[in-house]
Amino acid sequence: MSMQKKILAKRYPALIWTLIIFILLTIPGSLLPPEPGFKIPDFDKYIHIGIFCVFVVLWSFYFAAKTDKKNRSIFFVLFISACLYGITMEYVQKYFIPRRDFDVEDILADVIGSALGFIISVSVIFFGRDREKVKKKK
Repeated sequence: MSMQKKILAKRYPALIWTLIIFILLTIPGSLLPPEPGFKIPDFDKYIHIGIFCVFVVLWSFYFAAKTDKKNRSIFFVLFISACLYGITMEYVQKYFIPRRDFDVEDILADVIGSALGFIISVSVIFFGRDREKVKKKK
């Protein structure tokens, strides 16, 4: 197993990333830079897509190392969990974080990122294994 796979198979990268997401999404609005300063339209949506994609990928690699390799349902559960985490964090922002708003478009970006992470994870973990098996047979 490569060093990268060993690191990703541990719980800490996924836990640290989960904490980073929580911190980023609970920063009070007064501490965020003003949106007109961004030159890329809807820049925050790309951030949401990226952080939730990485979230799903990290947790997928962790669970792939810990569970039955044929059990693909765990990856769908991770996808749903990531979506629920994104939705929950939007409500946390709405009700508990000063100067932060509930944004349906952020939820959509979270779902897109989670779906992208799901696709990447399943592709790399399962199709990558198939290629490794073929190489070993040769």
